[in-house]
Amino acid sequence: MLQCREEVLALTKQLVNIESVVNTPGEKVIAHSLYTMISLMPYFKDNPDYVTVEQTIQDTIERYNVLAFVKGTKGTSNRTVILMGHMDTVGIEDYTQLKDKACSPDELMDALKKESLPASAKEHLDSGDWLFSRGILDMKSGVASHLYLLNYYSNHPEKLVGNIVFLSECDEEDSSHGILSALKTLKRWKEEHGFEYAAAINSDFVSPRYEGDMNRYIYKGTVGKLLPSFFITGAETHVGSAFEGLDPNFIAAELTRQINYNPELCNEAFGETTVPPVSLKQTDLKPSYTVQTALAAYVYYNFFIHSWSPKEVLDKLKDQAAIAFTNALTTFNERYKHYSLLSGEPYMQLPWKPRVFTYEEMEQMLVKENGDLFVAHMKSFKEVLLQNTELDTRMFSARVVEEAWKWMKDKSPAIIVFYSSLYSPRIELSGKTAAELDLIHALDEAVVEIQPEYPHPIVTRNFFPYISDMSFVALSDDEEGISAVSKNNPGWGTKHYVDYQDIRDINVPVINIGPYGLDAHKKLERMEMTYSLEIVPNLTNLVIKKLLK
Repeated sequence: MLQCREEVLALTKQLVNIESVVNTPGEKVIAHSLYTMISLMPYFKDNPDYVTVEQTIQDTIERYNVLAFVKGTKGTSNRTVILMGHMDTVGIEDYTQLKDKACSPDELMDALKKESLPASAKEHLDSGDWLFSRGILDMKSGVASHLYLLNYYSNHPEKLVGNIVFLSECDEEDSSHGILSALKTLKRWKEEHGFEYAAAINSDFVSPRYEGDMNRYIYKGTVGKLLPSFFITGAETHVGSAFEGLDPNFIAAELTRQINYNPELCNEAFGETTVPPVSLKQTDLKPSYTVQTALAAYVYYNFFIHSWSPKEVLDKLKDQAAIAFTNALTTFNERYKHYSLLSGEPYMQLPWKPRVFTYEEMEQMLVKENGDLFVAHMKSFKEVLLQNTELDTRMFSARVVEEAWKWMKDKSPAIIVFYSSLYSPRIELSGKTAAELDLIHALDEAVVEIQPEYPHPIVTRNFFPYISDMSFVALSDDEEGISAVSKNNPGWGTKHYVDYQDIRDINVPVINIGPYGLDAHKKLERMEMTYSLEIVPNLTNLVIKKLLK
C-alpha cells in the first residue's frame, strides 16, 4: 500500500481552495495553478514538453485543460493509461451566509459546527474522517488522487511499465468543452509518442444508492444522457371562446403526465435500470401577456439510457407523444361536450387529429416543398440567432424549430420531437473486446487485493449513474444512433457540434474509481477521507500496474 493519505489530503485542500465554478474565470485560474504545480515537479522541469495547459476550442468562454504524461522506463511498452477528472465545480450560492468559506474546508467545518445539521452530517462533522466543502467530493479529491500518482511515477519512472497520461479537464458541469477539446491533444500524443491507450480511469464521486447502503462502488462504463425536447403547436383562440382553439399548454401538460416518471421509459441492461425521465422545463413561447392562448409550448426532459440508441429513444418518444396527444384530444372533447350541455351552445366536431413529427421528418418535408429557398432562409436565420449570446443551446433549438414551423402549409396542431442539447453517450463495458476484458480483469483482481484493507464492501457495477466526461472517450453507439442526434438537433453545426470521430479515434474502455461521500452539489457536500485519500489512489494504482504489466 502506498502511504499517500497526507499527501493526497494536502493536494485536495490546495485544489479546493481555488474557487473554480463552471463558466467563471475560476476555471482559468485553477488550470494555470494546476499547470504550475505539475511544472514544478522535478520530472517536468527536465521534460517541460510533457505537460501542457491548453485552451478549449469552439468555446465562448476562456478556460483551459491541463494534461501531462510520464513515460515509464521499466521495459519498452507503449501501453498507456489515461487518468482523467474535472476541475470545475457547481456554484456556491447554496452556502448563503457561508459562501466565503465554501472553498475552505477547515473554516467551513468550524462554521458548520454552530449550525443545526441532520444527524448523519453532524456525525460525519464530528468524526474526524470527513471533509466538507464545495468540490471536495465532486471531484477535486479525485483529481488530487490522480495528481499524487502522476507525481509518484514522475519520481519513479523505473517502476512504471508503459505510460500514464494525466488529464484534468474544465467544463464538465455544463457542456463538456474540456474533454471534447482534450481529445485532440490525446490524439496528437498518440501519434507523436506512439501511445497505445489501454484504458481510462475517471475519478468522479460515488455515493450510496439508497438509505443505509454501505457499499463503495466502482463503475464500469457509464449511463448515457439525452435531452429529448418537444415543440407543441396549438390552435390560437380568445380565452372567451376557449373551445374554438386548442391550448398547446394543455397538450404539454398531458405530455408531461405521460412521460414524467414513466417506468416504461426506464432502460434495463446487465441487470441495471435507469431512472425514468423527468421534466426539466415546461413553458409556452408567448413573449408577453395577452388574452389569446399561446401559439406554441416547449418542454424537455432528462432521459438516461443504458442500451437504447438515440434513434430508439426518438421512436419511443414519438409513440409516447402520439398517446399524449390522443389523450389530450379525448379529454378536450369530453369537456367540450359537457360544457355544451351546461351552456346550451352547440357542440361542433373537433377538426384536429394527433400529429407527431421528428425534426428530421419536418425538415425533409419542408426541403422537398420549398427547396433551396427554405435551406437558405434557415441558414441565414441561424446566423442571426447566433448573435444572441443569451440563448443557450436548448432555447436556440426551440427558436429554430419555431421558425421552420412557419413554413409548414398545414399548421394544425402538432408535436415536433427533437434533441436540443449535448448527447453524453452511454458506454457499455461488457468484455466484447480484448481491451475491455483486460480492464475488467485488472479491476476485479485489484478489488480482491485491496478489499482486506477496508471495512466496507467495494462493489463493481456496470453503469456510472451520473453524467460525466467518461462518455466522451469511447462510443457504444453505431452510425445510425449518432446520426439520429445530429439530424434531429436544430442547432447542430451552428450552436452545437461534437466531432464524434475524435471519440472513435481514442475509443478506450473506461471505469470510474472515485472518492466516496454524500450531498454532491449541496451545501453539505462531504468526502470520507479514509476511502477517498487512501483506498482510491491505491486501487487506481493496482489497476494501472495490472493493466500495464
